[in-house]
Amino acid sequence: MLVDSHCHLDFPDFEFELPDIIARAEDTGIRRMVTISTRVKQFDRIRAIAERFDPVYCSVGTHPHNADEELDIETSDLIRLAEHPKVVAIGEAGLDYFYDKSPRDAQATGFRRHIAAARETGLPLVIHSRDADDDMIAILEDETEKGAFPAILHCFSSGRRLAERGVALGLYVSFSGILTFKKSEDIRSIAADVPMDRLLVETDAPYLAPPPHRGKRNEPSYVAHTARVLAEVKGVSEEEIAQQTTENFFRLFKKVSCP
Repeated sequence: MLVDSHCHLDFPDFEFELPDIIARAEDTGIRRMVTISTRVKQFDRIRAIAERFDPVYCSVGTHPHNADEELDIETSDLIRLAEHPKVVAIGEAGLDYFYDKSPRDAQATGFRRHIAAARETGLPLVIHSRDADDDMIAILEDETEKGAFPAILHCFSSGRRLAERGVALGLYVSFSGILTFKKSEDIRSIAADVPMDRLLVETDAPYLAPPPHRGKRNEPSYVAHTARVLAEVKGVSEEEIAQQTTENFFRLFKKVSCP
């Protein structure tokens, strides 16, 4: 059994194939999938997918790319929407200085609101961080002083210091298909040192397909390829990495039912 802790099943790439995609995932042993919100104002679409398919759960939140579009979304709105039984996480939210599609102050404001929602609900915050390690660490440390909150550094592609500080603050670290890319030696080195009880795997589908599907559309069933490489990096069997990452998932995503 494996879990895809982060995918985007509401994206147009999957519109006409959802039943087949979910069936392929289940056939591969992927028993749970979390489809992640990028705009609260499109949350109805995310929720409908989670309601339609038993193995699928969802989050509610605003991606940093869209932060300036949703500054009217308050922490209380996130908390209210998170009451739905299929909403198991807050986010994704965070900082993205690589694309800078939203002003950085808007990203930080939105991020802190999501942190507050995670703290209040006890649901894990799905954190997006790209080229923003110093500010990300500063915000995480500042907010943790106000009260702990569950969180995951999703699709990890940042520096070692962020991974180490995240783990020290109680966060989990999730690896995507990036882990499998030839030029990702640094990411594999970081993954090798993340404690086993803090590891997760994901696809971030439809992006970042691992070999042998590199360059094609990603989908939840492909998380098995990432798990295989993670097992090699950690020097354990594929069965052990599947068991450990699945246990970690259910410990973090407490609202998800076990199959």
